[in-house]
Amino acid sequence: MKELGQISRLPINRFTDYGAYMALSDGGEVLLPKGYLEGDEREGDFLSVFVYTDSEDRPVAVTSTPKLLLDEFAVLEAKEVGKIGAFMDWGLPKDLFVPSGEMGKPMKAGEKYLVRLCLDHRSNRLIGVSKYREFLFPAPGDYQPGNEVEGLIFEKSELGYKVLLEDRYEGLIYANEVFQPLEIGSTRTLWVKKRRDDGKLDLQVLPMGRVKYDEGAEKILEILDSKGFLPLHDKSDPAEIQAMLGMSKKHFKQCIGQLYKARQILIRPDGISRSED
Repeated sequence: MKELGQISRLPINRFTDYGAYMALSDGGEVLLPKGYLEGDEREGDFLSVFVYTDSEDRPVAVTSTPKLLLDEFAVLEAKEVGKIGAFMDWGLPKDLFVPSGEMGKPMKAGEKYLVRLCLDHRSNRLIGVSKYREFLFPAPGDYQPGNEVEGLIFEKSELGYKVLLEDRYEGLIYANEVFQPLEIGSTRTLWVKKRRDDGKLDLQVLPMGRVKYDEGAEKILEILDSKGFLPLHDKSDPAEIQAMLGMSKKHFKQCIGQLYKARQILIRPDGISRSED
């Protein structure tokens, strides 16, 4: 059944007391339960449905959209974990099952993990797999320093935050270069810092070069425009700077240096303010 794990536009074949049977491309049918019908559908109408397997491993259609489709990755929360595996919240009535043998590491309820939706060819049912590395490839050579990319933040480690790009490449944002929390499961714009020999990517949260400090400088100007004064200076404690601005002391000093040279700010013993020019 090629529709399994996919969103497909299927025609209604017939109605029963249980719902509508949708026609599959192989000549079979799949039930769309009554609760997913609006009530004004007719035979022959096409509906967009997602086909998966119910609690008895029977194919069923729903009009809900899951957090991932077949052969895609998503960060999912483990709702329940037992000896045989974990049940993940993927946005559908029946949780996605990750067998214990398909876990990259032991899971805990309430924690989030990178999961790929796969077809178990032995049982012909959809399962989750968190052994993600076997699905990843070395990033191609056209990933160069300074390139802007979109990345899925999927795990925090001692080194930093692991990132998935294009559902097939792995990157890392080093912990000592992150000065504000990054949410696991969020997708954000990042920049390539380096492509390593093993094909993995070193990434950073701000653009490279001079533009990097423009972004921080703009943030400082916005605060000065709204409050008139910022009680920070080059002697301020790094923890205080990070708490107020979400940036390192080095980054802060580079930003105010840029603004001072541009005659945008005044640097005083107790802080900084907008230039009167």
